[in-house]
Amino acid sequence: MSPLLILSVIAAYFLLLYGISEYTSRGAGNEAFFTGERKSPWYIVAFGMIGSSLSGVTFISVPGMVEANQFSYLQMVLGYLPGYAVIAFVLMPLYYRLQLTSIYGYLGQRFGRSSYLTGAWFFLLSRSVGSAARLYLVAVVLQFLIFRAMGVPFVVTVVLTIALIWLYTYKGGIRTIIWTDTLQTLFMLLAVGATFVLLGEKMGWSLNETVAQVNASDMSRVFFFDDPKPGTYFWKQFLGGMFIAIAMTGLDQDMMQKNLSCRSIGEAQKNMVSFSLVLVLVNVVFLALGVLLYLYSAKYHVVMPKQADQLYPMLATLGELPVIVGLLFILGLIAAAYSSADSALTALTTSVCVDILDIERKPETERQSLRMRVHVIMSVVMVVLILLFKLWNDDSVIKTVFKVAGYTYGPLLGLFAFGMLMRTGVKDRWVPLVAVLSPVITFVLDRYSAELFAGYTFGFELLLVNGAITMIGLGLITKREGRAAYHTSSVS
Repeated sequence: MSPLLILSVIAAYFLLLYGISEYTSRGAGNEAFFTGERKSPWYIVAFGMIGSSLSGVTFISVPGMVEANQFSYLQMVLGYLPGYAVIAFVLMPLYYRLQLTSIYGYLGQRFGRSSYLTGAWFFLLSRSVGSAARLYLVAVVLQFLIFRAMGVPFVVTVVLTIALIWLYTYKGGIRTIIWTDTLQTLFMLLAVGATFVLLGEKMGWSLNETVAQVNASDMSRVFFFDDPKPGTYFWKQFLGGMFIAIAMTGLDQDMMQKNLSCRSIGEAQKNMVSFSLVLVLVNVVFLALGVLLYLYSAKYHVVMPKQADQLYPMLATLGELPVIVGLLFILGLIAAAYSSADSALTALTTSVCVDILDIERKPETERQSLRMRVHVIMSVVMVVLILLFKLWNDDSVIKTVFKVAGYTYGPLLGLFAFGMLMRTGVKDRWVPLVAVLSPVITFVLDRYSAELFAGYTFGFELLLVNGAITMIGLGLITKREGRAAYHTSSVS
């Protein structure tokens, strides 16, 4: 495909997003930016959250990891279901009852100001790093397909990527994101579904035959119960998926900001339940596409790329398949990446304004200009992190994202779990120290796990270990007169 054609498609796509932004941001103030004025239709939120949860990482990395890990990733996705149930029926009633704009306000009411700020800072770290990893992947693909041939430096590609997100989010915030994410999810699902069908046709198979070939492949094995040591073991993946869902969705301001924009707790719960079921089906399609990509490569003796993440982009855009597949890939990748990144940038801005700067205490005349300045600053931070990620990354991006999440979301998981399961308070001033030491101890355990635990290596369950260490640390700094007014037993 020619770079000019790709640029034209991307330009048309962003004009559409900008048009939606202009329409939805009319009369939008801080309340619309932060909560959507709590008027978002639940079914629109649910559909848009699919794209936000998957991102460009899933779009590329999940198909690419099939050869090495088969369908074992689906074990983790199945673990999402009980995790999302906990979010829908335990966490969200709490958030709605307290009428929170930022979910970390719960920690302030439960433990104190230091705990509140600890939760907010760990979210900022977690979401910034995760979003940088996702956008790094997209920027690399765009650089490879378009800008490298034009002599455009990678840093310019990154700046352009973030600038486009800023352009259609700086006015309407979450009110705009609800609708742009819906459009982007639609494009993403159309892209992966059409690619699956067209790839099968290219190999001379009907849709039924294509599905049968995927099922018959050794790469489609889902369950691994035989050896608990590798990262593909079922219970490691399933429990890891459950707690990743709780931490990366239920304890994440980005994902919860959408849910808190619904009209009521009942609608928010409908959103979460329907979203979780559809998400499992969508991941099955991504994994099946991965099998098909490898079957195609074997049949036509395609030279494999150095990194598995590059397989789908290579086949889709370098003339191996019809041009329409390449165009669908570009649209799907952009849609998947930006549906995650735009809401992340909005949530980061919200957290800094509400949690760190306490914007509600500022004079009314200063609030909007302050929020816009923060939005610009967070955009710059994202650019810097993406460039740093380029220097550091040397693995499948999806593995890197979940690995980092195991360290950064663990303290959040421990803080919320302790607050909701225990009735005691803690010595608030010591909470930041516990939250910092927990990932350090987790890193040491992970680094030397084979030596310490007879060959056992940690997988996605590292998040659970980190959260447990945080809870133990909080248990060591308890105090009898702690605040327990918001214990889960009081939430109906």
